[in-house]
Amino acid sequence: MNAEKDTVLTEVRGCTGVITLNRPAALNALTHSMVLAVTEALGAWEHDPLVRQVLVRGAGERGLCAGGDIRAIHADASTGGTASLDFWRDEYRLNARIARYPKPYVAYMDGIVMGGGVGISAHGSVRIVTERSRVAMPETGIGFVPDVGGTYLLSRAPGELGTHLALTGVAVGAADALLCGLADHYVPSAHLEELTHGLAGSPAREILAPYARGTVPGGELAAEREWIDRCYAADTVEEIHSRLLGSGLAAAREASEVLRTKSPTALKVTLAALRRARELASLEAVLEQEYRVSGAALTTPDLVEGIRAQVIDKDRTPRWSPPALVQVRQAQVERFFAPTDAAAGPVFPQESPRGDVSPA
Repeated sequence: MNAEKDTVLTEVRGCTGVITLNRPAALNALTHSMVLAVTEALGAWEHDPLVRQVLVRGAGERGLCAGGDIRAIHADASTGGTASLDFWRDEYRLNARIARYPKPYVAYMDGIVMGGGVGISAHGSVRIVTERSRVAMPETGIGFVPDVGGTYLLSRAPGELGTHLALTGVAVGAADALLCGLADHYVPSAHLEELTHGLAGSPAREILAPYARGTVPGGELAAEREWIDRCYAADTVEEIHSRLLGSGLAAAREASEVLRTKSPTALKVTLAALRRARELASLEAVLEQEYRVSGAALTTPDLVEGIRAQVIDKDRTPRWSPPALVQVRQAQVERFFAPTDAAAGPVFPQESPRGDVSPA
C-alpha cells in the first residue's frame, strides 16, 4: 500500500465524483502530492459525462482540512529551500480551478476548516457548513499572510468583517461563515452521510433543500458589525489597534489583545494585501499577488519563528522580528508585493477571469 497515495481517496458514486482528504491524524493537512491528486481527479472528471458533480470531504471526525503542511514549510524555510514555492503554485492553481469548475463542486466544511482547507472548499459552488464548523484564516499567528485566495474572499466580505477575520485569525462558526460569504448552506452534521447517499443519484440542486436549515445556530459578527466596520476601516494597523482600544467595548478590546500576539510584519502585509485585493478584478489576479507575498514571507524570520512557536516547540511565545508595529517600515511591506527571482514566473501563464459556476 502506498501511504502517500492513500492520503487522497477518490471514487465515483453514481453521478458524483467523491474526493476524501485522508490524513485524519494530521487534520487532513495538505501536502504537495495531495494537491496534485485532487487536481488530477478534477481533470479526469471534468469531461466525464457520467460524473455530474464533485463532492469534497475530510476523513475523520475533526474537520475537512486544517491547512497546508506547515511542518514541511518550516523545514523548507529553515534551510533556504524553494519547495514551498512549487507547492503554493500548484495549490493556487487548484484554488482557481475549483472556482471555475464547470460542474457543481460540493464541499463539506464540517469541523475544522482553516487556511488551505478554506482554499479547497470556499471557492466551490455548493459550500456546506455544520454546527461543528470552525472556519479561519489564522496565518498572521505564524508570521504568514492569508493565501489560497483568502484575501480575495475576505476582501469581499460585508463591510470590514473580512479585515477582522484576516488580522485576528479568529475562527467562526456556521452562521458567521454564511454571513461572510464563505459558505452557502447549513446542514446538521448528522445528515451529511444521508446527503452523501442522495448525491450519488441526484444533482445537489435537486436534493439539498430537505437537508439545509434556514435557522443557523450561533453567530456573533452580525451584532458586532458597527464597531468592526468603524475600527477596521482605518488605513493602518496602528490606527485599527487604537480604535479598538478606544471603543470602550469589551469585544473590541479583546480583538486588540489578539492583535498583540500576531506578527507585526504579517499584520501590516495582510492589511495591504486585503486593500489591494479589493481592487483586483479576478481571483487569478489575487492569487498571483498572494504568490508574490508568500514567496517573500518564505525568506523572513517571522514565518520560521511563528511555526516554531505554534507547532514545533508549542511554547506559544514567538519572538517576532521586528517585535513592534511601529518598527515595521513601509518599505518592508512593499517588498512583499514586488516580484522576486524566486517567484517571478506567473502562477497562471495566461490569466483568465474567474469563471461563474452554475448554482447547484
